[in-house]
Amino acid sequence: MNHSEQPKENKQTFLYPRLASFYFFFFATLGAFVPYWSIYLQSLQFSPAEIGELMAIVMASKIVAPYFLGWISDHFQKSLFIIQTALLLSVITFSGVFVAHSYWWLVLVMMIFGFAWNATLPLFEALTLNHLEGDTHHYSLIRLWGSIGFIILVAGLPPLIADSEISKLPFIILGLLLANTISTLFIREKKHNTSLQSPISISSVIKNPVVVGLLIACAFQAISHGAYYTFFSIYLEENGYSRSMTGWMWAIGVIAEVALFLVMHRLLYRYQASWLFAVALLLTAIRWILLAFWVENLPILIFSQLLHAASFGLFHAASIYLIHDLFPGRLQMRGQALYAGISFGLGGSLGSLLSGYTWGSLGSTGTFLLSSALAFIGAMIAFKFVNSSTRKHATPPD
Repeated sequence: MNHSEQPKENKQTFLYPRLASFYFFFFATLGAFVPYWSIYLQSLQFSPAEIGELMAIVMASKIVAPYFLGWISDHFQKSLFIIQTALLLSVITFSGVFVAHSYWWLVLVMMIFGFAWNATLPLFEALTLNHLEGDTHHYSLIRLWGSIGFIILVAGLPPLIADSEISKLPFIILGLLLANTISTLFIREKKHNTSLQSPISISSVIKNPVVVGLLIACAFQAISHGAYYTFFSIYLEENGYSRSMTGWMWAIGVIAEVALFLVMHRLLYRYQASWLFAVALLLTAIRWILLAFWVENLPILIFSQLLHAASFGLFHAASIYLIHDLFPGRLQMRGQALYAGISFGLGGSLGSLLSGYTWGSLGSTGTFLLSSALAFIGAMIAFKFVNSSTRKHATPPD
């Protein structure tokens, strides 16, 4: 092996597993929180509107936290320390769920916990891409371990939290948060490539119509997922599916996502990321229609879950690549934070709130049809403003 190949081998042998461990535990935590936290809240006798509000609070923290800490990270070049501090704070604040179960107490706990926890992922996304340098097309191969962590928890939890055992859920989430914090101790800091320094200001990048279109489309996509992330588990149980089957439905979606991540680097070589992004939103609109009308038809339900490969996997991987491409140099951390804040933060919180209010007024079918319409609007924005903007990855896949 020549000397030019040695650094890449070292990355794949030593660096990639360490980066992957963060994603594994972060998304394992998400696999416990997103599908089952609403069921836990329901067990505490909260109404659908209150459940939607509490879930929205966690999402809303993504609007401010990632960008604020991203700005600090870009200026002081201490992203890893900020990530570790925020994760430790998330462990401490989540412990507040054991103190009391009143609505306003949980509002406070979810607000602080969400601020700390949600700030870490976009910062780590940028850190990962900085470590990858010219191998950014390998991002999906590292990120898929997050999907594996999600699958293990979402499929493995139902036997542990069946019926009255749902009270164990906060303890499980707390343990996963602690493991996620420990995983960062084995990763080193990596500053952005100084050769990518640019006099371009963040304000001038944000004014770019392509960036505006991208972020708006991301927000519509996230809003459309509000009903899915907030009520999907409840929706399945109301339609006669067991909690174990509900867990496997979540798992099927993420297994499809993993399959997508395994081939994403090849797709980026063959197609423009902007085109893949727009197609992902269009397939999302189809997914919500299937879920609205055919939830009781198991084959169609499974197919709709397989479309998670597009609605999250393809969408997210293309978005990460586009943001990395559009926000150069010192703007990378803030670019990833802006993406997280506007899509999963603003969009996610609006989606949770909207679904919480429409679930009772429009019903499940009407809510998922509204979700489909929102995803379709996002797709049209993406095809118009984003789909002629960026290049394919120049490096052939391995």
